[in-house]
Amino acid sequence: MFLVCAGLCRSQAGDDGPVAAAKAELARMQSLVAAGSLPRASLQKAQDAVDDAQDAAILRRTAYGSELNVDQAEEMVAAANRRLERRQKARDDAAQLVAVGAAAKASLLPLEDDLEQERREVSLAESRAKLVHELSEMAGAEENYINKLAHSPAEAAELAAGYGADGTFAYATYAKVEMAFRERFGKPMPVSAMGETAVHRAMGFDHRGRVDVALNPDQPEGVWLVEYLEQNHIPYFAFRGAVKGKATGAHIHIGPMSTRLASGG
Repeated sequence: MFLVCAGLCRSQAGDDGPVAAAKAELARMQSLVAAGSLPRASLQKAQDAVDDAQDAAILRRTAYGSELNVDQAEEMVAAANRRLERRQKARDDAAQLVAVGAAAKASLLPLEDDLEQERREVSLAESRAKLVHELSEMAGAEENYINKLAHSPAEAAELAAGYGADGTFAYATYAKVEMAFRERFGKPMPVSAMGETAVHRAMGFDHRGRVDVALNPDQPEGVWLVEYLEQNHIPYFAFRGAVKGKATGAHIHIGPMSTRLASGG
């Protein structure tokens, strides 16, 4: 089960400097409203500023931060979309003022710039979340294979094929594999996971010393990579998917099979 939830992300966001500043301003506005100096309706703008600062803090830790697990990736996308909705509303509200002649058309320009910037943020968040979900599917394929291997070996053989399961794999060897792939296909090898990741840790896998490559072993690049690994006596497992007949989670795992993390490790 994944370890980080939206509530935790939001409580951590409270320690962020801009969040603290926004909360302080909200408290000041609440005091003024309580004293009768401001109408209660004025609190909404201050509350929106707090919410926006919290979402910005989430994005700083995720979209531009370190590796993510699936829960964190989903929270990142949700935060980006909430900020986009706020920018869209601000732009629409301003457009209404322009339409009735209460504001100049030029006042829309900075709001439209903010809106476009937030669209790019959403695109970035969705792209990164997609990679995290793909990695999760790959880890799920390995988990399914391990379970099948223990309880139904015949079905396991239909999901993946391996070579040199008891061998070892060094990153110096990986550099040679990557160079050979680049020379053969004129592009980098599509590596999804180099060593351990937050996704593998959350699923209880020790993925150190392993590399996952986002290639279906039945596509031309995958066929070539499997042949290269065997010819050079490099251990691997080629996964056609987590479910028989479906390519979800298909990839080539270089190195020995991942093991379960020790309890408390």
